[in-house]
Amino acid sequence: MSSLRGPGLPILALTLGHVFSNAVRTLPAVAADVLSRDLGLAPEALAALTGAFPAAFALAMVPVGVGLDRWGVRRTALVLMAIGMAGCALAALAPGPATMLIAQCVLGMGCAGALMCPMTYAARAMDAHRFGLWSGVIQAVGNSGMLLSASPLALLVEWQGWRAGFWACGGLAALAFLAVAATVRQPPPVRAGHRSAWQDTREILAIAASPGLRAPMTIAFASFAVVLGVRGLWGGPWLMEAKGLTRIEAGNVLLLVALALVAGPAIAGLVQRLVGRPVVLLAGSHILVGLLVLLLPAGGPGGWLGLQPAGFDAAVMVAIGLVISFQILIFAQVRAAVPAEQTGRALSANNIAFFGGAAVLQAVSGLAAGWGGTGAALATFGLALLLCSLGYLWLQARRGGRSGSRRGVNAAASDSAR
Repeated sequence: MSSLRGPGLPILALTLGHVFSNAVRTLPAVAADVLSRDLGLAPEALAALTGAFPAAFALAMVPVGVGLDRWGVRRTALVLMAIGMAGCALAALAPGPATMLIAQCVLGMGCAGALMCPMTYAARAMDAHRFGLWSGVIQAVGNSGMLLSASPLALLVEWQGWRAGFWACGGLAALAFLAVAATVRQPPPVRAGHRSAWQDTREILAIAASPGLRAPMTIAFASFAVVLGVRGLWGGPWLMEAKGLTRIEAGNVLLLVALALVAGPAIAGLVQRLVGRPVVLLAGSHILVGLLVLLLPAGGPGGWLGLQPAGFDAAVMVAIGLVISFQILIFAQVRAAVPAEQTGRALSANNIAFFGGAAVLQAVSGLAAGWGGTGAALATFGLALLLCSLGYLWLQARRGGRSGSRRGVNAAASDSAR
């Protein structure tokens, strides 16, 4: 209760923005077929169109990082939530692909600080031990937005159409705006001397290219892309097309995946605390997820496992949701790589990799879908995650592996797990 009387309540209010972001960006998973039909799009074109969301998100991370460190969390969050509401209205009213493309760009910009705002607030308001605890809480609560975009939004889309889904998400953004306005009072950070926005922008880009962030940014490139690709876009179409499920049945499976993504961060933190070895856990979990993703097309029509029942896919997707949650260890590694006053910029730089990778891989998956169907699109994410995980291990080894850099990473990730 003392945490809620202190920084806990503002953090939860800010996390509502992350709930909104997760709901609106995963809505296409239960509405892809009707979106394609109403907008006159092929599946690969829809993938490219919705890929504008993570692309705009990644591009907006630079100004978001500047805003967090120059003007503080409250002002930045309120502006972004207002943009998110506008994006939902634009999407709900979109008459064709061009307007929907603009809406996806606006939504990507509005959601760009959804995770970084509560993370930055917590990093400034708490010591490393409590930040590690709350970073898991933020991730878990934020992932509950995917619960809304599973069965509940599937029912709404079935009943009132996909436009109603965007209106519902807009209402959630409005709720987040009001909660932040009512509870967040953290002042802007104290800045030494006068710095221009351009200087701050260059610093974010320099942080993104720094040796300390290269390894976590490499694995981040494919880490969130898997969540957005499997849970946010292709999971629903795969279950409906390859396994013959109805929209509601597919939504129920995606609901289970969302529950796994909510519970996963806490489980990941507990495992890391008991086992240690965060570098091995991070790389090993992501290699396992890459293999699990490849199991989906392997158990589909024409796959080498033969056609498996839908229960097989449900179990694999839930396992993906649980295991990919070890991505929370990335945040601790990034936080440990920079001074406290650069936290917002460093986390934003890492999010460029998270969402830039999602944008690139979603576009590639659209091309793969045009060539080999939904199974080929899913395989894109599995192969990319395997390559990025190996790249992460290679970069860690180059920085000293088990020597000095390993000590810093271990300390940081230990904080994250507590």
